[in-house]
Amino acid sequence: MNVNPSPAPYRADPKITSLGDKIGDPVRPADFPDAILRYRNDRWAATVGLEGLSDAEWIEHFARFKPLPDNLPQPLALRYHGHQFRVYNPDIGDGRGFLLAQLRDHLGRLLDLGTKGSGKTPYSRDGDGRLTLKGAVREILATEMLEALGVETSKTFSVIETGEELSRNDEPSPTRSAVLVRLNHSHIRIGAFQRLAYEDDAAMIDRLTRYVLIHLYEQEPGENPAAQLLNGAVERIAQQAASFMVAGFVHGVLNSDNINVTGESFDYGPWRFNPNWDPRFTAAYFDHQGLYAFGRQAEAMHWNLAQLAISLRLISEAPPLVEALERFPALFQAAIVERFLWRLGVASKGIETDRALVEAGERAMIDAAIPIADFFHYHRGGLQSERGYGGERYASFAEILGQFEPVASPPMPYWAENEPCSMLIDEVEAIWQAIATGDDWAPLSCKIDAVRRFGAALRNR
Repeated sequence: MNVNPSPAPYRADPKITSLGDKIGDPVRPADFPDAILRYRNDRWAATVGLEGLSDAEWIEHFARFKPLPDNLPQPLALRYHGHQFRVYNPDIGDGRGFLLAQLRDHLGRLLDLGTKGSGKTPYSRDGDGRLTLKGAVREILATEMLEALGVETSKTFSVIETGEELSRNDEPSPTRSAVLVRLNHSHIRIGAFQRLAYEDDAAMIDRLTRYVLIHLYEQEPGENPAAQLLNGAVERIAQQAASFMVAGFVHGVLNSDNINVTGESFDYGPWRFNPNWDPRFTAAYFDHQGLYAFGRQAEAMHWNLAQLAISLRLISEAPPLVEALERFPALFQAAIVERFLWRLGVASKGIETDRALVEAGERAMIDAAIPIADFFHYHRGGLQSERGYGGERYASFAEILGQFEPVASPPMPYWAENEPCSMLIDEVEAIWQAIATGDDWAPLSCKIDAVRRFGAALRNR
């Protein structure tokens, strides 16, 4: 369900420069008054050959932004537009972040190091270009949990406290500040194509399409590169939508500028994990219409893919693009089944029986009010729960589950010895309060350890 980190040498490869000067603007990072290293992800640093950096060197590269060897000589604030809650906005772009470097991982994939909270850019508008320390801590927790749950996600690579006091309308102020670096398999967003379509730049859309195919999808462009790109995006983003559902995750802001063409989740603002299988559950307090509610995330992603298709009309006829878009519902449903069985730790019994299990499981969670984390934990490996869940719909699920075999035999002891691992809002707030009031980072470290053990158990390792 996800790539496992593995050591590799440092290999710089700034391919983004092949796109010329229309993809982004060179920017100067903020000069922060302080730089206190709070988090470094050596698991993933090893995959790109950077785990050997001393803490002082780490700060030089990821707080002072000294260029990495043979990489981008100056950061790039990427250009894009986007639909924000279905309203088109041509006045956005990287407003508090930039692309810092590109490099190869242990599998040879081209990856990006991008920032959040690194200062003002030409697209900051009225913003200060900064990130709160709380926002950075929340992003650590989101990415660690999603990685454990098999979701394709950016990896929080570094968090450094920067010594500034920030004012925010939605949390107590002044509050502490940080700069975050994330590792991502591309920051090319649907909104990048939308900007080029808005500018009627067919040549650059074709160039960006070929860049994605060659360097991110590792495919040679065929007769219709636009349809080839859209098919690849549909496949990846259908998986992303399904992975959110099975993880019980709500991103909160699924605007077209927050969806990249590699199908990775990234840029975590008002995210939440849904305690129960509640389709109406929302993460953002300002999502008054529930546009990005738990049960509407697949719809939102499909809609965003349609905006990509519209942008690609500059270089393709409509029918092959429509055909690609129409694949999304079936791909999403198939991915839900695949991921549901993976999280339960049971082997497939064939598509009809697998679908019946998933449908019965969803109904049982709703009818018996079983928390999502509990449901998957106590039924892991096809076990019948001894927790006394009742109701006709739960009984139906239990009967179907009895037909399935575990993928690991004997089952890992983790599932019998541990309580369900979850990441609900009360615990997230408690972890932050320990930092905010006592500068106590131990609860965060303990939670990261627990989440990584959970992820290893899900992978039967």
